[in-house]
Amino acid sequence: MLRLCPLRLCFGLVGGFLLTQCLPAREPGFHAELIGSTLPEISANTGAQLDFSDMGALVLRSSQEEVRIPYGKVNTLEYGQNVSRHYVAAVLISPVFLFAKSRKHFVTIGYSDPEDKQQALVFRVDKGDVRSLLASLEARTGRRVDYQDNDARQSGQ
Repeated sequence: MLRLCPLRLCFGLVGGFLLTQCLPAREPGFHAELIGSTLPEISANTGAQLDFSDMGALVLRSSQEEVRIPYGKVNTLEYGQNVSRHYVAAVLISPVFLFAKSRKHFVTIGYSDPEDKQQALVFRVDKGDVRSLLASLEARTGRRVDYQDNDARQSGQ
């Protein structure tokens, strides 16, 4: 029979505990890149965290600012894609890259601010987060997502 040395077992347990304590915890919500907005206090092309854990409002956290958008004030949800080919890689490396496509996923949220002015936020979202982000937005706001084209509709559902 295999017998474990108590010292090895102790080191293994302590090492496993320390390893789990060193791993960073994931923040709630979805990570996205804020491409543009009508809000002057948030600059474009910054990382943002979209947090749906608050039942009354969507919380947008960026490095500069935190914005709360009540779900009832959201009046537009839009999803679209930008599809491009790898022309430079095809010329420099191989023509096979002409068949490869690069897709970027964009979500637009339109809402009314406390002064009843229309505001908009445009995000670029990772491929793996698109479906769950759209489902969360539809569930919280009660609005349907408008898809820009059939390709976007197929990817978003």
